[in-house]
Amino acid sequence: MGAALLYYLLIKPLSLLPLGVLHGLSYLVYLIVYKLLGYRTKVVHSNLKGSFPEKSESEIKSIMNKFYLHLCDLIVESVKGFSISHKAVKKRMKFKNMDIVDRLHKQGKHMVVAGGHYGNWELFALAIGDATAYSPLALYTPLASDFFNKKFLKSRGKYGLKLLSVKEIRSKLSELMEEQYMVIFGTDQSPRKSQRAYWTKFLNQTTGVQYGAEKIALEFDAAVTFFNIYKVKRGYYEVDCQLICESAKETEYGYITEMHTKLLEAVVRKQPEFWLWSHKRWKHSPPEDVEVLDNFKLSNLPN
Repeated sequence: MGAALLYYLLIKPLSLLPLGVLHGLSYLVYLIVYKLLGYRTKVVHSNLKGSFPEKSESEIKSIMNKFYLHLCDLIVESVKGFSISHKAVKKRMKFKNMDIVDRLHKQGKHMVVAGGHYGNWELFALAIGDATAYSPLALYTPLASDFFNKKFLKSRGKYGLKLLSVKEIRSKLSELMEEQYMVIFGTDQSPRKSQRAYWTKFLNQTTGVQYGAEKIALEFDAAVTFFNIYKVKRGYYEVDCQLICESAKETEYGYITEMHTKLLEAVVRKQPEFWLWSHKRWKHSPPEDVEVLDNFKLSNLPN
């Protein structure tokens, strides 16, 4: 009941406001979230210090401030997502280099897309359905609230994206792969202890990376691409597609995981404020018997 009241009395009415008005409210959210409540400031500061040991404290504080301004924009833009029109989505999220994707689709290849929580991934979920001839499929972890879970699925899937819970993937993916699906993975979340992790170096830190994208790509011999969501200006984004491989089975172990991790690192280093620093990315350490790999350097990245 409380979730429904929150949605119908606050979230839904706010989503009907013009995005310009919501961006005005974003600064108020910033004052509350960052300046008043200090939401996860210790986590953000620790993550930034570990990732950029060469930066001064004033530089770290500057990135933190920019990050929280972007985070609050992301919050209000995500609220807008509950009622944003199809036309507005296409206007605010553009795609580059999709000729790569079109060519692989014509060749009959399955595709795995790796990406990170960078830019505005919620708007990307609404826009991807129009950007490709593939049927886009993304994995998600169900929310604790059944009410918000249903609203979340309805909102994200309203313009073509199909969502599959992580619990359903093994039972349904083979059936779904009879079509040409583009399976989208957010690869930068910290793996659960129960998950198989690939351990490497990311942003100067020993990091466990979810292996699911590489595993699924190998199972279906999919092509693999990296999609990054750049923030062009407030409320406007551009997705850049980069090819990692055309055939997963022709790659050596770890290549796909290393490549999407290094591609994300290059993006984060360039404009760090647009990555999700409030996530507890480095909360786990590798088991003693696991080798930490770092076989592919930034100079080896595909064009």
